[in-house]
Amino acid sequence: MRIKEINLKLSYIFLFLILILAILPYFSFFKSGTVPSGAALVPPSKEHWFGTDDLGIDIFSEICYGAKSTIILSCSSALFAAVGGSIIGMVAGYFGGIFDEILLGIIDFFISVPDLLLMVVLGTFLGPSLKNIIFSIVLVSWIMPAKITRSQILRMKQENYIKIAKIYGAGFIHLFLWHFWKPFFSIIMMSVIKLMNRAILAEAALSYLGLGDPLSKSWGMIITRAMDFPNIYLTEFWKWWLAYPVIFMVLMVLSIAIIGQKIERKIGGVYRIQ
Repeated sequence: MRIKEINLKLSYIFLFLILILAILPYFSFFKSGTVPSGAALVPPSKEHWFGTDDLGIDIFSEICYGAKSTIILSCSSALFAAVGGSIIGMVAGYFGGIFDEILLGIIDFFISVPDLLLMVVLGTFLGPSLKNIIFSIVLVSWIMPAKITRSQILRMKQENYIKIAKIYGAGFIHLFLWHFWKPFFSIIMMSVIKLMNRAILAEAALSYLGLGDPLSKSWGMIITRAMDFPNIYLTEFWKWWLAYPVIFMVLMVLSIAIIGQKIERKIGGVYRIQ
């Protein structure tokens, strides 16, 4: 078995594990991820698999709550950005005119402004909450799907079969249902996969800058609270308080990237997002 196949299977297994962890907080027997359940800063043991933080909260429980928050944030922001951006790009590419010019101007503006800077500004004015973080990520992430969809529609409009269909009276809805939906769906699928990783890392960056939701138990907030602990790297606490959420975040990002590469090769390089 090749290394790529092994990595792909391990990625599927790990993401399935994350889904299980995200479900655990809904069961009553599970330890709370917000209420202390033991002594503070206890190393990993049979009672606390991943140890506890400075408040005595079980870190394994926090990881599970963080998995739920991460899945909600990454999937929702990636889906809204991919679908919304693709629809805007498809409409602008098909109808053209003033709408297309406005879209190009908006795209040029967003490209000229660093994504993190724009998210920091939005987070400062909107306040720290999960909904505001999702909104900020969507606002800076829809550009790439819109550009790709627009260029794809512009290319397809020049095909003879599209021109002939329009001569015979085919409208936008007919062309979408018979010709545009396949590249449209492919672009959305690849955009969602790639934007999920971007959303996870963006949330962690905003949390580190103090703009994350303080009430959420996301992996970014767990890492931020651990790094705020005085001289944590001079203690033994980082080995479980900081290491476990970092490991889970890195493995999830890598797993999504590996699965995305597999899907991208299967779809074809036409819809590749650089």
